[in-house]
Amino acid sequence: MKRVPILPTLIVLLAAAYMVHLGFWQLDRLQQKEAMLARYTAAQNSSAEVPFIPESKLAEATLYHRSRLDCSSIGGMTTQSGRNDKGEAGLAHYARCGTTHGWAATVVLGWSRDPSAPNWAGGMVTGWVAPGPRLVADPPVAGLAPNSRPDPNDIPNNHLAYAVQWFLFAGVALVIYALALRKRMRAG
Repeated sequence: MKRVPILPTLIVLLAAAYMVHLGFWQLDRLQQKEAMLARYTAAQNSSAEVPFIPESKLAEATLYHRSRLDCSSIGGMTTQSGRNDKGEAGLAHYARCGTTHGWAATVVLGWSRDPSAPNWAGGMVTGWVAPGPRLVADPPVAGLAPNSRPDPNDIPNNHLAYAVQWFLFAGVALVIYALALRKRMRAG
């Protein structure tokens, strides 16, 4: 009767153990993501206005809150595909704003089907802080229609599926290795 090979068995067991570890890590990430989404939903339901902070590391605490900024100068305008408040596809009009604080901020001015830049020279903008960070104007400016409101429910939360996937990978690796060992033992 053949002996069980030590090194291959050890490698497969370590790999399977690491896959199980990754599954539990994804379950931990699931709890973190759910807490973050609950925080964002509470922010969206709050009437409190927060200062707009364009620095991405600091802006996380302000996401989905109401905010405002004074766009004192326009550094350029662009369009990206976007949806209006009725869910229709079209173009979101973006402006790169210089502020009185000396930093630049991205503002989504509004929505239209017309790709030409709106005639807007800047001014006070109120709206919702969205990932980026960017301020989504609400109400829209420059005669544009409203964009869809940033929604934390649009953030994917696939961590449970990833956890199940890692656990299945570990199980499949162990089953395949067990079948290979069984075949080896019978052949010997």
